[in-house]
Amino acid sequence: MNVKPNDSVSRAAWRKLVDRLAREVGFDLVAVTDAAEFVADRAIALRRIDEGMMDGLPWFTKSRVRRGTSPEELLPGARSIICLGLNYYPDSEDSETPGAGRVARYARGRDYHRLMKRRMRRLVIALSEHPLLQDADTNIGARWFVDDGPMLDRAAAGRAGLGWFGKNGNVLNPSFGSWLLLGQIITDLDLTPDAPLSKNCGQCTRCMPACPTDAIVAPYVVDNRRCISYLTIEHKGTIPRELREGMGNWVFGCDICQEVCPVNRKAKAADDSNFGRRDLSALDLIELLEMTEADFRRRFAGTPIMRAKWTGMQRNACVALGNVGDTSAVPALARAVSVSGGLPPLVRQHAAWALGRIGGPEARAALDSARETEQDESALCEIRQALAR
Repeated sequence: MNVKPNDSVSRAAWRKLVDRLAREVGFDLVAVTDAAEFVADRAIALRRIDEGMMDGLPWFTKSRVRRGTSPEELLPGARSIICLGLNYYPDSEDSETPGAGRVARYARGRDYHRLMKRRMRRLVIALSEHPLLQDADTNIGARWFVDDGPMLDRAAAGRAGLGWFGKNGNVLNPSFGSWLLLGQIITDLDLTPDAPLSKNCGQCTRCMPACPTDAIVAPYVVDNRRCISYLTIEHKGTIPRELREGMGNWVFGCDICQEVCPVNRKAKAADDSNFGRRDLSALDLIELLEMTEADFRRRFAGTPIMRAKWTGMQRNACVALGNVGDTSAVPALARAVSVSGGLPPLVRQHAAWALGRIGGPEARAALDSARETEQDESALCEIRQALAR
């Protein structure tokens, strides 16, 4: 049942209430759009799938896109979409620690999916229990989503005026830049929609050449297969050799295209204790490589880093160690490349590559020894290539 303002309650009053309650539960930005289908955004997303740009994300299917761009299908009777933004930018500048593994800023704290969904649920409950809604003598219908749901979150944020599309694919806001986590509540409340922002990136293209893996293949077009965030988190297999060097010492996600964005220079810092953990900003790569799975779970429980899984983070640590090039990492990599070390073939592959990058007699001896006992063909191929260096 659609919830409309009655004679005593105006749409403006509903909207003012939504804004106030959203901020009370902890969101930094609130904007509203209608529940019309996202026709143009659907066409773009389907084309990206056809072009192979979304390869490696088996869950990002055409049926998911069609469903996620049809609010009425997600919530029968939908009238409005409340778009929410949560600032996660740390209160201090990010200073890179030489030789340490870098983690994207959004992941330096609690898992934002649970955090945002709890806050959205509180918002819906607060709306449902407010006297204005009781005066309307009906119940509110609502569903809420973060980026693990089918909604195209950036499309909704753009149409609602929460921000504009940057050429790196992120949503940019005048006050918070792109350091925003996005959420949406589809509801049958009839709310006054906001207009999209008239701002854009103009002639600026700084994010495009800054990407070390050339993932931004054209303005507003990101090849997911080349993106460091995808490679370190979603991708579960062997990282293509031609992309490893460009990953630098990133082990979970990447912020490069955001760091060079002029809009982000004046971004407001987040006032939220759930983000900005300093112990997650720079990870000891050797420690990361040598963690047991139990150690990994204890250290990163409740954080987004769990998404990459233990084996994925060990793989990422190997690539980062190879790029850092510090010979002090050779003993740890030697243990990792050896079958006797007990690590999965995926980790042994990338440990071999790292040893080949670092080079030197000790690295070569470790590779020679590993070649004698390795049975996995993919790992053996990496060992041979590393020795050929």
